[in-house]
Amino acid sequence: MRFGWAVGQIGSWGVIGVILIGHIITIPTAFAVAEIATNQQVQGGGAYYIISRSFGFNIVGAIGLALFFSQAISVAFYIIAFGEAFESVINFLNDNYQLGIEDRRWISIPSMAILSIIILAKGANMGMKALYFVVAILLTSLVFFFIGDSLLKPHEVHFHSHIPNNLNFFFVLTIIFPAFTGLAAGLGLSGDLKDPKKSIPRGTLCPTIVSMLVYIAAAYKFTISASPEELVADQLIMQRIAIWEPTIPVGLAAASLSSALGSIMVAPRTLQAIGYDDIFPQKWLNLWFAKGKKADNEPINGSIVTIIIAFFFIAIGDINFVAQIISMFFMVTYAAICMVSFLEHFAADPAYRPTFRSKWYK
Repeated sequence: MRFGWAVGQIGSWGVIGVILIGHIITIPTAFAVAEIATNQQVQGGGAYYIISRSFGFNIVGAIGLALFFSQAISVAFYIIAFGEAFESVINFLNDNYQLGIEDRRWISIPSMAILSIIILAKGANMGMKALYFVVAILLTSLVFFFIGDSLLKPHEVHFHSHIPNNLNFFFVLTIIFPAFTGLAAGLGLSGDLKDPKKSIPRGTLCPTIVSMLVYIAAAYKFTISASPEELVADQLIMQRIAIWEPTIPVGLAAASLSSALGSIMVAPRTLQAIGYDDIFPQKWLNLWFAKGKKADNEPINGSIVTIIIAFFFIAIGDINFVAQIISMFFMVTYAAICMVSFLEHFAADPAYRPTFRSKWYK
């Protein structure tokens, strides 16, 4: 939803630079995670568990809370994006039925309410089943986008932007960076994996590299398909490039919904792990956060807190503002994970013997 805008602002080479910088952060983190996961049992809490068992509880409390807030706010970020994916539908209703709907929160707030009910009633199992269907839709929309023959092709293709008063490169990076944070979402479900030592390395490294290639291909496709002015003006320009327009809003909705599902499943587990470790000074608060359902230990109280935070940021309604906040939180978390691996290497800890070794820091 923001990639076309980014290409229009800083050009395709600029966006490729954003992609490379983002993955200079995420790929070493993926390697570090793969090493740590094959050295120790990674239980519930994912990234929080890795950091806390390496740095100790005194240091990790602040990092753990930063990670939780990044995940909880991510729910709002993706639900706001989900609401924006309905722009075509809203325009159709306004033009034909004069409904006068201008605020996308008419979509995002009810969507968040439905998602909250599903998670509180069914838990992560329902969310995981839904993800398979959502990813199939997303893959279809991407194929339709890449094979589309755009009618907006510029007479002359420029791989750099000519729009005056371009936004700062690093501002664009903060807006786009949440697209690279799926690593933390998958890692956060570590406690639900049958074999984390096998699944985490494979499930972090492969998707991180594949997604980088898809993003680079998308930047090139945008550049050859429309002018910078058109890319900046229309956030859903993908549907004007795709071979069949309706697949793009559906795909964008699927992409944002799948990410929201991932975040709303992961954030409560991080908060539950923090409660297990007695990070908060009040014992009753730790017990309340650590509490799970009797049947499957689903973090019901953590889910309630996550939902409240998500509703607050959805009420703000500014997707760019929310993107900047979660970018900062995720960068702190990724830096902490890389520091764990780096220090373990150079401390020559005899207990640090991962079966997966990469020497990513070189």
